[in-house]
Amino acid sequence: MPLGDSPFPLIVLPDREAVADQAARLLLSERRFRPERPLGLATGRTMVPVYRALVGLVDQLPEAERQRLRERWLSFNLDDYVVEPAARDTAGFRPEMELALVRPLGLDPDQVRLPRGDAADPVAESQRYGAELQAAGGIGLQLLGLGLNGHVGFNEPPCGPREGCRCVPLSDSTRRANATAFGGSWQAVPRRAITLGLREILAAESILLVVTGAAKAPVLARLLQEPPSDDLPASWLRGHPRVTLLVDQEALG
Repeated sequence: MPLGDSPFPLIVLPDREAVADQAARLLLSERRFRPERPLGLATGRTMVPVYRALVGLVDQLPEAERQRLRERWLSFNLDDYVVEPAARDTAGFRPEMELALVRPLGLDPDQVRLPRGDAADPVAESQRYGAELQAAGGIGLQLLGLGLNGHVGFNEPPCGPREGCRCVPLSDSTRRANATAFGGSWQAVPRRAITLGLREILAAESILLVVTGAAKAPVLARLLQEPPSDDLPASWLRGHPRVTLLVDQEALG
């Protein structure tokens, strides 16, 4: 389809490194100049270079700016796996966020919040986490990746726009896509996760959707061409007034 027909403002950059740099600049600007509401953060391979670029940009700031950024930081992650308490320090996204942002930026771990995937009652934990986000004012800028089956967060198809924070089963395709973090064995990937729903995502002031790599080309084409439906959860972003789509050339196919 012609790029001018995109349902979202579309920024196309040469490669994933350029995409990561631009995404990092947008995240940093949000935190520096619009800190009233927390950031919404995502995990996954797409986000690894984004956070690396963000740390590099923060390192270039004057010390007073870095200190102000640390003091005002608050973010909520989209999701985390449901795991046994003994696996919390290795199988969830918390260690990933500590390595990517908490330690490099000198943040208090409580400033980078995630649902507790090791909670005894994941359903109750999802309700608590959703309420915690609401009490913090909701998301300012929500960073999103795009799953191979069209999920955002762990909102697997079918999923409608009114679904809130909840405990969900993960599809085999999503578990296969995340096998790298579990020694290459998709059977080792947890079967459930706690995720913010499309209700919380669509309530964000603005959304930054980052899509890179040739493997995402088919689902990106669907997102750009198909009308909103539960079969493609990301398609509900079409109803949001402030979505920016940041992609590399490979993802365009």
